[in-house]
Amino acid sequence: MRMMAAPSNHSGTVAGTAGGTLLTVFANIHSEDIVKTALLACIGAVVSFAISIGLKWIARKFRSGTVTR
Repeated sequence: MRMMAAPSNHSGTVAGTAGGTLLTVFANIHSEDIVKTALLACIGAVVSFAISIGLKWIARKFRSGTVTR
């Protein structure tokens, strides 16, 4: 015989706690921090792209045999 689980209000508590935490975090973030974070993310993306292109170029040179060893 299968027993039915009792209804739980746990999900409402979790949602309320998460929502309150997010609102508190957003209230304490300054616009300078958002701009700095966006700028650092852009710089990181450009550097990552440049490194991956550079490594692909180096890998092609080694595979084609044009690099002297």
